[in-house]
Amino acid sequence: MNREVHTKDGVGVVTTATRPLAVSPPLPERRAFADEKARVVRFEVSPGTMIQLILVVACMWLLIRLWPVFLVLVVALLIVGTMSPAVSWMEARRVKRGLGIALVFTLLFVVATLAVSLTIPALVAQASALIEQEPAFRARLAGYLAQSNLTAPLAGWLLNVKYDAPVSAIGATAFAVSMRVFEIIAYGVSAIFLALYIMIDRDRLRGGLFAAVPRSHHIRLARVMLNLETIVGAYIRGQMITGLLIAVFSFVLLVACGVPNAMAIAVFAGVADVLPYIGAFLSIGPMVLASLARGPVVVVVVLLIMLAYEEFESRVLVPRIYGRALRLPSSVVLFALLAGGMLMGILGALLALPVAATVMMLIQELRVDLPGQQEQVADVEQRVGDERAEEEYERRTEGVPAEQAAAIAVEMSDDRRKEENRGPEAADVSDSID
Repeated sequence: MNREVHTKDGVGVVTTATRPLAVSPPLPERRAFADEKARVVRFEVSPGTMIQLILVVACMWLLIRLWPVFLVLVVALLIVGTMSPAVSWMEARRVKRGLGIALVFTLLFVVATLAVSLTIPALVAQASALIEQEPAFRARLAGYLAQSNLTAPLAGWLLNVKYDAPVSAIGATAFAVSMRVFEIIAYGVSAIFLALYIMIDRDRLRGGLFAAVPRSHHIRLARVMLNLETIVGAYIRGQMITGLLIAVFSFVLLVACGVPNAMAIAVFAGVADVLPYIGAFLSIGPMVLASLARGPVVVVVVLLIMLAYEEFESRVLVPRIYGRALRLPSSVVLFALLAGGMLMGILGALLALPVAATVMMLIQELRVDLPGQQEQVADVEQRVGDERAEEEYERRTEGVPAEQAAAIAVEMSDDRRKEENRGPEAADVSDSID
């Protein structure tokens, strides 16, 4: 408040001017503002959280250091999943498990030995012949390309390709490749023996796994293990069957067309066929190039017949051989192949599909709630069935050791899966009768 004094016509006049004061907030708001200014954010980590974090870091470090050993374990589990159905089939016909395992692995060893002894010498000879004939193949292909103005620059590039690597570099590369091949063979043999030990000690290992899991989750764990065996076994057996079929078909076709080095090209086609999508191009490409020596008619015949076979394989053979084991959409298949190839190369591309199928199966079996998914009637029925099965399992395994409890859980899960598989068929039969 200010006071001003001035005169007007000799008379003193006092004028008072008042300035507006800032309005202070009410008392509760002032206290809240003061509390907000004085608030301190503290991050307190409990000892349990620190221990868990240390364990996670240690596990990641061990996984990185022992990555080859982990891959050997994965390959061994793939072998176990592939061979287990044959051993179980023998057990169902009253063959002892040890004898069944011995028979299966002996048969596998005999077949592998015969395949190697019959194919490797001819394969090496024909591969050497292909390398020697590579300049002639390249010149012939460049001649076909030079006939068109559009592909003439490519023909000139093919003719000017020079292999001027020094002999020392070639020797070093060959030595490195041979050591890598020896390492892969050693890891493969280790995986085979590890798979044999896992199959022999199946009951004890399974009992230890079930002992580490609460009994309320044993039924679900048994179903997950059965689904894993189905996925892995179906995938590996499917890859072996489709690769063998395309190798035999390619060999017969190339021999009938008089194409040289038919066995080497057919074996390469069978190996390349394990890669979805790109395997077809890797299989057909060498056949077309090798057919150039027989003229354009043979090239067109080989190309059309192999394209027809690839279509037949994708439309007929793959659905029948793989069945519903993987159940992967095409987009998931392509993404899994790209991710696996980028992370681990060819081995990653081979393992991408069973890993993706396993992840989707775990999401479904463990009933992981996804953000955009709503609970369906089938989910409710499955949950109710799981609860009843768990109650029955608790009753049947009261006071039973872990190994016997694991066997009971697997038996109950197998029986339930058989009933679920028979359900649609029984419904179809009743509908047809009606």
